[in-house]
Amino acid sequence: MASIHYFTILTSLLLLLLNRPNPASATTRKLAALVQPPPLTLKYHNGPLLNGNVTVNLLWYGKFSPTQRSIIADFIQSLNAPHAPTPSVASWWQTTERYKFGSGSGSTVILGSQILDENYSLGKSLTTSQIIELASKSQRKNSIHVVLTAEDVTVDGFCMSRCGTHGSGFSDPKNKREKFAYAWVGNPVTQCPGQCAWPFHQPLYGPQTPPLVAPNGDVGVDGMVINLATVLTGTVTNPFNNGYFQGPETAPLEAVTACTGMFGSGSYPGYAGSVLVDKSTGASYNSQGVNGRKYLLPAMWDPKTSTCKTLV
Repeated sequence: MASIHYFTILTSLLLLLLNRPNPASATTRKLAALVQPPPLTLKYHNGPLLNGNVTVNLLWYGKFSPTQRSIIADFIQSLNAPHAPTPSVASWWQTTERYKFGSGSGSTVILGSQILDENYSLGKSLTTSQIIELASKSQRKNSIHVVLTAEDVTVDGFCMSRCGTHGSGFSDPKNKREKFAYAWVGNPVTQCPGQCAWPFHQPLYGPQTPPLVAPNGDVGVDGMVINLATVLTGTVTNPFNNGYFQGPETAPLEAVTACTGMFGSGSYPGYAGSVLVDKSTGASYNSQGVNGRKYLLPAMWDPKTSTCKTLV
């Protein structure tokens, strides 16, 4: 049986106050009192990390327009685009190099295969085991197999407890051989934009601040980019549940989930922080990538400073 790893924020006051799920998993939604959280330190548990050339394969499950696919594909290709304008997606990803990789070189992300499953081969309601089954269709060593589900596809726990997740499976489950890393993110635009597409949509609960304008004009897909950034970072730094995290293995804080709700300086619960605004469109962003793309990316925990690092 595959070993499934879900992100869970158990101590994040941000999520408790917003009453919205972590981009990867659930959290208790009751807050008895405001307390000073302990110092944030993600411990390294001596397991393998993904370093070197890491291929990201995408499986598009359901209907996505060519424009929607290009927004996400461009984001993947931006992770290692050295000549993008600053602040860049690549400079955001460079923080992963500060984690203790086996070779000390960090990871170079390469966009691999893209599979279209527009006919919903497993139906429009998926279980976690079916997500792993879909991810196993594209396998290659040192790869991350990402399943992206369309807005009309329901997935176990989606919206109720998570916006995406990552874990590992076996290409040969019976003999538990050839372990691979996978991730899943769903399009929340019709099911739960207030939870999984914030800050591009009014939050379902918590402070009702005006939503930001999505940088690529698509609330659901721009929200997916935030959640994809979260699970990709978690996969690279904690692919098999023994890498970098804080807390119990079943409910860890990881590189980005430890910094939930932070996008710019001065952020606090319900406020994404000070970010850049495109003068021509009014869209909010904090990073730039290939093909003139702009994205809003979450803060990432920096192991050298033990702080949540934002680009602006």
